[in-house]
Amino acid sequence: MSDVNDSLLDTTVRYTGDGTAVVSVAGDVDLHTAPTLRANALAVVEQGVPHLVLDLARVDFVDSTGLSTLIGLLQAAQEAGGSLRLAAIPDRLARMVTMTGISQLLPVHPTVADALAGRTADGARAVHGRNEAPTDAVGDGDLSGIRGTRPARGTT
Repeated sequence: MSDVNDSLLDTTVRYTGDGTAVVSVAGDVDLHTAPTLRANALAVVEQGVPHLVLDLARVDFVDSTGLSTLIGLLQAAQEAGGSLRLAAIPDRLARMVTMTGISQLLPVHPTVADALAGRTADGARAVHGRNEAPTDAVGDGDLSGIRGTRPARGTT
């Protein structure tokens, strides 16, 4: 029986020179490989490059650990004054990102070029790592305080 390890995941980094790096990911992002993705992406942020674009075109599979890693990377990038954008995600992963609500946190772009330009899949421009689609007055994506989004308790 062979060991399952991070050799199932390959990451390469391309620096764009404007505080942004494209991290290309190939393989599965799961319980065994997510720590490698996290470590490699965090190393880029720690080098003073806070804006990350994850090129996921060659990702075959992502489990819940992988999704959690994406959220952790978003938080780390934001703490460093940066952002995280997803690019070229396969259809099956796009469905998972949408169904889990992660697409509300992370801008999804059809290509790396669109992610670098800040264009989302629907053509809107992303602002500070978020889609420019209407969310709330603050722009933090939290719709709980917006009237009409859900009825107040005890009302019908």
